[in-house]
Amino acid sequence: MTHRGSRVLHVGSLSRVEGEGALHLSVHDGTVTRAQLQIYEPPRFFEAFLRGRAHTEPPDITARVCGICPVAYQLSACAAIEDACGVTVDPAIGGLRRLLYCGEWIESQTLHIHLLHAPDFLGCGSAIELARTERGHVERGLRLKQAGNAILELVGGRAIHPVNVRVGGFHRAPTSSELKSLRAQLKRALDDAWETVRWVAGFDFPDAETDADLFALAAPGTYAIETGTPTVLRPDGTLSTFPVHTFLERVHEVHLPHSTALYSTLDGRCHLTGALARFAVSGRWLSRTAVEAARAAGLGDPYEGVVCRNPYRSILVRAVEVVYAVDEALRIIETYQRPSRPYVEVPALAGTGHGATEAPRGLLYHRYALDADGTVTDARLVPPTAQNQGAIEADLRRIAQNAIDQHDLDDAELTALCERAIRNHDPCISCSTHFLDLTVERTRST
Repeated sequence: MTHRGSRVLHVGSLSRVEGEGALHLSVHDGTVTRAQLQIYEPPRFFEAFLRGRAHTEPPDITARVCGICPVAYQLSACAAIEDACGVTVDPAIGGLRRLLYCGEWIESQTLHIHLLHAPDFLGCGSAIELARTERGHVERGLRLKQAGNAILELVGGRAIHPVNVRVGGFHRAPTSSELKSLRAQLKRALDDAWETVRWVAGFDFPDAETDADLFALAAPGTYAIETGTPTVLRPDGTLSTFPVHTFLERVHEVHLPHSTALYSTLDGRCHLTGALARFAVSGRWLSRTAVEAARAAGLGDPYEGVVCRNPYRSILVRAVEVVYAVDEALRIIETYQRPSRPYVEVPALAGTGHGATEAPRGLLYHRYALDADGTVTDARLVPPTAQNQGAIEADLRRIAQNAIDQHDLDDAELTALCERAIRNHDPCISCSTHFLDLTVERTRST
């Protein structure tokens, strides 16, 4: 397709992602010169809301950042506040937190797989259209989401913006019999999760590879979810770690004119958080059941340190992570002993605390500074989608350039391709604003 002069195309907002944004793609003489993911949602001022609040309040306030991943914000806030106050929770409380996070992983990853991402692979424009042709798969996804929500409701108090989480633990710890009431539903969910792995393994995956640094938490001996050490895997295979309290020394955020999210780099380089990064860094510590699922999905043997860098295949990793989260939830329930107290006291203490957890979309970092009375004097939240913006833009440039070089795509086809590339990363644009109107600008030399 040949365009002379300048061509500008405006397309409605991107479907099947959370939040609103735009993409500006510039093409000159057949070369993609710019791909900007423009996150234009207004700033939400959560960091400002937190200043002046008591140190006990961030878990409840930050839960409102996201309706799909509130636990990630709550537990990151708890980790940072407890770090500032020099408090460590009991193992039983830690296990209950991990169980709650498993519930969020199940419901969030399942939502993305079945309702947001799978339609791209099956030629459907929406989950509603998919349900007309693949009703059983969509119903299975909804059952899985219900299983995740059941954990959130029992442990967190409700599925959206849980109310049972507090600094130091929980307002109330469930009894062993209450947790065991979830077993039948979770065992059915494990079967459903396996079926999902087999389903997505049959999708057709275009060839693609990200050259971004992969960035995730690592907790040797277990697949990191609610705790871990920031770990970087470079494209050359170099692996390095650093303490969470140095996060902002390594991850730098800057404002760019085209985005209301802060654009992040890690040691000056583009980096990617999320499922691909977790699998590369911690795949060897998946449960035996999840390792079998990874092999069945065609991802290779995690025990051998396999690395997947194809963003299109991220749906496979998410399906394996659902298997893991259900399996891990069942393990925690079987070994659970109700703590003598549902929380430990977290007395106010002047200091600065840091916390990071693995939200379904990637590594989430919180930092809080407290005065002697426990008042929050400063807060920083670094969500995964803001960190991933550079990697998404790099993917868009590569994918769009390849399409222009090898295919005669019109603007509608190019738009659909770019939307699909963005959905590979399951962006939560609302979380990142502290998608897709598409503008394609085509020029040729005269």
